Parts: sequence; C-alpha cells; structure tokens
Amino acid sequence: MTAFPSLDSLHPPFGLVLRAGDLTLRTLADADLPEYAALIRRPIFEDPDSAHVFGWARNEPATRVREALHFQWRLRTELSADAWTLPLGIWAGGRLIGCQDITAHRFAERRTVASGSWLTLDAHGKGYGTLMRQTMLTFAFDHLGALRAESAAVVGNDASFAVSRRCGYADNGTQMSSEPGPAVLQQRFLLTPERFRRPSVPVEVEGVTDELLALLGA
Repeated sequence: MTAFPSLDSLHPPFGLVLRAGDLTLRTLADADLPEYAALIRRPIFEDPDSAHVFGWARNEPATRVREALHFQWRLRTELSADAWTLPLGIWAGGRLIGCQDITAHRFAERRTVASGSWLTLDAHGKGYGTLMRQTMLTFAFDHLGALRAESAAVVGNDASFAVSRRCGYADNGTQMSSEPGPAVLQQRFLLTPERFRRPSVPVEVEGVTDELLALLGA
C-alpha cells in the first residue's frame, strides 16, 4: 500500500498545537469546521447592539456560517511569508469555545504580529480570554522571534482592554476602524517582549518545524 505524506507535512500550520492550563490552541482544519459552524451560530456578545460587535456577528446565522467557512478556506490560499493569518481554534475540556487569530505582514522584516479573538458567550468571565492571548504571545515571542505585538479594540470595550493590560500591553494611540460597517474609534495597544506578562501556567508548543518557520518568514 502506498504511504502518503501527512496533511501536517503538506500544510505545516496544521501541525501547530499550543497548550496552557485547560486550553488547547491549534489551527482549524476541515475536520473542525462542523463544530466551528455550530459555534458561529451561538451568542458571542452579551449586548449584540454594542459598537464593539464584529460586523460578521451581526449577520443571520446561515450567512454568518457561510462567510466564516469561506474565510477559513481563503486564509489557506492567501498564506505566504509576505502576509499570513493563523486561525487558532480554542478548545477547553475538549470543546471548541472560540478563536484566536495571529496575523503578520512581511514578518521577516517587521517582526510584528497582530491578533484578534472571540469567545462564545458562555465561556466569558473564566479567564480564558487572557490565557489564550498569553499563549499566542508566548508562541509569537519565543518561537517566531516577534519583537512587537499590536492590538486594537473599540473604545468602550472594557473586557478587551482588560485582557490587553493583563498581558502587559501599553496604550499606543487611537485609530478609526477599517473593518466593514460604521467607522468607530479604536484604542491601539502595543506589547514588546520585555513588557510581556506571562501566564502562571506553562505553555507547551508543538509543531514548530523549519517548514512552518520558512512559510511564516520567521
């Protein structure tokens, strides 16, 4: 019987796994998408009319799922050393509860990452938001060699502000949002390795191969 290479070797991000405490973060694969689609249908924001609600979350569930799946597939085709996004699913107790994305443009020259994240509503208030960000940042600083991590949140999104500050980010000015929908004022945040407040639990990282580093420009 012919032995074929594993999917992880064909697409190195599929082999990336981060673990910290109760959380496991790994790149979403096709086998995860039915669970991801079910999660996308569930409430994410306590106040769905708040200015900090993501534009895609305002869509009807069927539209939300269809566009979310297209987004996941598109990220794979657009991944290159010039620009990439790793969509990390967040599992707690074996259950998918949200996503933590990490993004970079010309990482080899800029050594800068940005991030975005969300948790299903029933996972709020359990410390997961901080731990999943810290886990992603440990990967970025310790394994990719990032020198800066940037983030932004709509002014008034106190929960997101609190996560950033618990991780050690400093305020870094403001900007108007560029996402689809009404423009809103955002607070920018900046984190460098020396300011990073690490999690109280160890972070285990698997799947950082030479092939993955080359693909990401690291």
